[in-house]
Amino acid sequence: MEGRGYEPNIVAYSTVIDCLCKNGLLKEALDLFSEVKVKGIRPNIFTYNCLIHGMCNLGQQEEATRLLNEMVDNNILLNIVTYTLLIDTLCKEGTISKAVEIVDTMRKQGIEPDVVAYNTLVHAHCKEGMVSEAEDIVDAMIKRGIEPDVVTYSALINGHCLQNEMQKARSVFNLMIEKGCEPDIVTYSTMINGYCNGKRLDKAMELFHEISRKRPIPHTVTYNTLMQSMFQLGKVSTACELFRKMLASGQVPDRPV
Repeated sequence: MEGRGYEPNIVAYSTVIDCLCKNGLLKEALDLFSEVKVKGIRPNIFTYNCLIHGMCNLGQQEEATRLLNEMVDNNILLNIVTYTLLIDTLCKEGTISKAVEIVDTMRKQGIEPDVVAYNTLVHAHCKEGMVSEAEDIVDAMIKRGIEPDVVTYSALINGHCLQNEMQKARSVFNLMIEKGCEPDIVTYSTMINGYCNGKRLDKAMELFHEISRKRPIPHTVTYNTLMQSMFQLGKVSTACELFRKMLASGQVPDRPV
């Protein structure tokens, strides 16, 4: 464009910046962002969101927060994408209470959090063992007309599994099916891992057989979890049989078993 006498506008720059960020080339994206500002072209919210997302993906939360502050200083109104990125950044930093405050700020700005924003909070609370608080968030979602999805339910199930509350995990698992939300392989693997950690190989294998009937494809992690539990319980021949089934299904072992 420049070689033919055309001056790229912010849409052109933002498109290239987005592409660079998605390919992990954050330094190149930031260099182009600096060029935008040197030329006196005003970055828009899409430009900032691309960079913030790229920084969050690379674990550069401090830099992402700096850009968010720059947006505010430049009077660029944050949208739901920006707020969700900010919630994700704060959760990854371990400042969950601040992330919850951001939800209140969103609503004051007339922006209602979507299922992605709520899922980020649910996952963060469950990861920290705050499953009861996560369930309160899900209740708030439903009251506001936002239906939990497979990610929401899987996060709650994982939270209960981490607390060795398999009965509660199973209740959530059953509830999602009742609500018409089909568990995916991540959900099944989470439940299987929880049962294996509790030395309930029988329950884990029930779910594994259910996977075979419903056709979600078990991945290597699922097989590894079951075989490790079998070896720990002295069921060597059963583990070897499962290993052969794994190979027959086309799965490639990712570590010695």
